[in-house]
Amino acid sequence: MKPEIGIKKENLSKVAQALSGFLADEFLLYLKTRNAHWNIEGSDFHTMHTMDEVAERIRMLGHYAPATMKSYLELTHPIEQSRGKNDSAGFIKELLGDHESIIIRLRENINLFATELNDLGTSDFITGLMETHEKMAWMLRAHLK
Repeated sequence: MKPEIGIKKENLSKVAQALSGFLADEFLLYLKTRNAHWNIEGSDFHTMHTMDEVAERIRMLGHYAPATMKSYLELTHPIEQSRGKNDSAGFIKELLGDHESIIIRLRENINLFATELNDLGTSDFITGLMETHEKMAWMLRAHLK
């Protein structure tokens, strides 16, 4: 049964597709963070929590969330880790860049969801997600000082 929440069917599909890309970004960033947490050599590292809320939002819109590594790799914007050295500064700099990249993508979509796709709920949702990434980026920047 499709949701009847005042958003056109084609717009629900567009929002779900965009959110699927964000979910892939979130999951890849989570995996990279876990890798850093498990393999870091040097000073300790603060780990990030998962972002299951993105998948839940996709389901609320009447679509299935992507849930395979193949689909995540097709949808994500950050790249998998390509470094060889397991030093804390290297991990943190790479994760900081990923968070900043995701912040920019989220910010670019806030008004699209609200105005063009008439989905204020998702616009508000990704605003909160952006704020979560902004806080994590701030913490990572502070760690590098």
